[in-house]
Amino acid sequence: MFDDNGSFLLALFEFFLFFAWFMCLFWIFGDLFRDKTVSGVGKTLWSLFLIILPLLGMLVYLIVRGGGMSDRALRDATEAQKRQEAYIRSVASPADGKRSATEEIASAKSLLDSGAITAAEFDRLKANALGQSAAPTAA
Repeated sequence: MFDDNGSFLLALFEFFLFFAWFMCLFWIFGDLFRDKTVSGVGKTLWSLFLIILPLLGMLVYLIVRGGGMSDRALRDATEAQKRQEAYIRSVASPADGKRSATEEIASAKSLLDSGAITAAEFDRLKANALGQSAAPTAA
């Protein structure tokens, strides 16, 4: 298959160029179809240009629209991160907006430690958080 080292290196270089071209083509198509400012007709014309004349189409696309590719990718990543954070917040917080028993007890404990409430009040808040009726304490 390979007669000498030169033909192997040439084949390796050709494979590298093909792989790099293929990756660039994926990035360009991804950018083209993610962009909301380009109309359907524009996307169709760019796609035909990239399919019929792939190397020339890729170079022209990079010259004409390449400056905004990183801005569009950054905007999409920021939007995806905001959606993910909103989803995590919606799943992490209780549906009815109430705090959990653990959070109520921790809040009451911090009030007790700061001296804002007495031990009896802490016991009552803890019992309420756990859903139990506060037992009357003998004074």
